[in-house]
Amino acid sequence: MAPSLEEPLESATSQLVAPEPEHCPGPETQQAGQGDACQTCPNKEICASAPKGPDPDIPAITERLLDVKHKILVLSGKGGVGKSTLTGLLAHAFANNPDSAIGVLDLDLTGPSMPKMLGVESETIHVSSAGWSPVYVLDNLSLMSIQFMLPNRDDAIIWRGAKKNGLIKQFLRDVDWGDLDFLLCDTPPGTSDEHLSVVQLLKESGIDGAVVVTTPQEVALLDVRREIQFCRKTGIKILGLVENMSGFVCPKCTFESQIFQATTGGGRALAKEMGIPFLGSVPLDPRIGMACDYGESFFDSYADSPACKALKGVVRGLAEQLKVDSQQVLFEEEP
Repeated sequence: MAPSLEEPLESATSQLVAPEPEHCPGPETQQAGQGDACQTCPNKEICASAPKGPDPDIPAITERLLDVKHKILVLSGKGGVGKSTLTGLLAHAFANNPDSAIGVLDLDLTGPSMPKMLGVESETIHVSSAGWSPVYVLDNLSLMSIQFMLPNRDDAIIWRGAKKNGLIKQFLRDVDWGDLDFLLCDTPPGTSDEHLSVVQLLKESGIDGAVVVTTPQEVALLDVRREIQFCRKTGIKILGLVENMSGFVCPKCTFESQIFQATTGGGRALAKEMGIPFLGSVPLDPRIGMACDYGESFFDSYADSPACKALKGVVRGLAEQLKVDSQQVLFEEEP
């Protein structure tokens, strides 16, 4: 039996009679029903009587994720920088080691793209006594996404924050991941409800850190600066910055063109300015887009491409930040 999106999601806001006003302190906070924005809100009495304090499901989430060794968030302040694409590339790179078990959690609820990129778009999830079963892309690579729960793949998710947060909680609390070496969480752009929820819910079980993705131009770097500040304010370690689409390398002549010109030094200069590790630059390759469209592994199909070689450098840098053996993360045959 597959879970239904029509099932009620547990939330302290499920009985609200009106939309949350601007500057709402949150129905589960100590100031709920008492703030200035609450005085004229129809939800005042409901929020004032709602349970306060730490989320009671956090211990259950911590227990569920005890066998997940490393939890990594993939973040970007701006949409369109290839964050989900990089998540899929990292997942395939990690899964190249047959002794590693990898999970991908698609937290971009309104724009779930991981099922398409990993080639399991038509699959569904099932419920057992152990919980929700993720979809297996490979024997050692599993995925959970809201896409698997939609009756039609073109259906739009038009939800307020409370319902989004409820589903994120269910993904963390109810999914039976089993023993994982790495859990990659693909997040939506920006610093919104989804980010705050996953940080709060994983606080006790521990987040190893975040990989921040950007492109070279200043427009993207402006938003990435805000993402870095979000990580610092919420106590998330920044494992490193990846500059995606750093240049276009022609597959035939290998000449590199700068499609997104770096006017202020790009990702490398930003990493130095902000005092965070720079994991590397991944060039733009049209075959990456084709691999995502067909749900294939670019990492396996074009192992000798400049983009794949750059990606291997990113993985080695990530392994160094996680203090694990790079050979364990990125399995390579001895020469």
